[in-house]
This record gives sequence, structure tokens and C-alpha cells, in this order.
Amino acid sequence: MRRTLTSAVAAALLFGLAACSNDKPQHNTTGNAGASSSAPAPATSSSSESVTAREAFAGISASVSSAELSGTVTAENDPNKLLGRPHQYTSKITFDDTRIAAADVSGTDKGDVERGGAIEVFADAADAKARAEYIQSVTKSMPMLAEYDYVHGSVLVRVSHYLTPTQAAEYKAAVEALS
Repeated sequence: MRRTLTSAVAAALLFGLAACSNDKPQHNTTGNAGASSSAPAPATSSSSESVTAREAFAGISASVSSAELSGTVTAENDPNKLLGRPHQYTSKITFDDTRIAAADVSGTDKGDVERGGAIEVFADAADAKARAEYIQSVTKSMPMLAEYDYVHGSVLVRVSHYLTPTQAAEYKAAVEALS
């Protein structure tokens, strides 16, 4: 009976995660996957508010050569059904990072953050920050679902917890360099 109840609770929690993303996120802006973190990095006003996710990825991948575009999210294929909705992302891409071992991500779906990451762009910095805070609040008690998340203006970059803190820091630096 206890095992059935535990399984039911786990299934309910995982189902709840689908509402925030198919990407199994945990928010962490400190650069230490799985560590408890404070609120997301403050959103800043910058010209990043006018970029698309694809443009942000071009800038980031110029600095992080192991990042490879894996997909573009559209209203038709968005598993979260958030693209273009009020206060949600206006564009989103997913990427793989070649430093992540295939064995670590076997069983995950194409586009999952574990494989590398995702970039979500919002209409304004407040919406990007709200999304980051929402992801953190939903997943805070599940360290096995950790990820590194970086907010810069209207851009939210979500990076796999399979990367080391040093590797994830490359994304952080690239995000901060976005103009």
C-alpha cells in the first residue's frame, strides 16, 4: 500500500512538472546544480529584449562551441502550450551540448533540457523573471531535476545539470555578453 501511495505521489508530481515544461527543470542561478539557490538573477533592461531565441542562441553558441541547435519550438509543437500566450515566451529553441554523455540522457526526449538546454525569450524582462521563478518554485524540492538557469533581460537560458559548474559558467558568461 505504501509503495502504491508513493508511486501515486511521484506520478502526480511529475505530471505537475509538465505544466511548467517538458524539460524537467530546477532553478539554479548560483552555478551549482542541485544546490539550493536564491531567487533568479535580476532581470536587466537591455537590448536583449528585442532578440529571438534563435538570435540569442547564435550569440551564445559563438562562445560555447559544444552547443548545437536541436529544435525550434512552434505553437504547433510546443509541449507546454505556452508559446505566444499572455506573459509566456514569444520564441523558444532547444539545444544539445556535445559534452553530455549519451548514456546520461538515454530515455529523454529530443528537446529536453537535460540534453543541453533551452532558450526562451519573453516580451519583457518581468515575464522572463517570472517564468524563472515559477520553474524554481515548482521544482525546488526535487534536486534530481536540477538545471542552471540564467536570466538576461527578456531572455531565459536553461542549461542541463549534467554539465559541471565550470561548463555551465560558459553559458552564464555568454548570456551576460548578449547585447
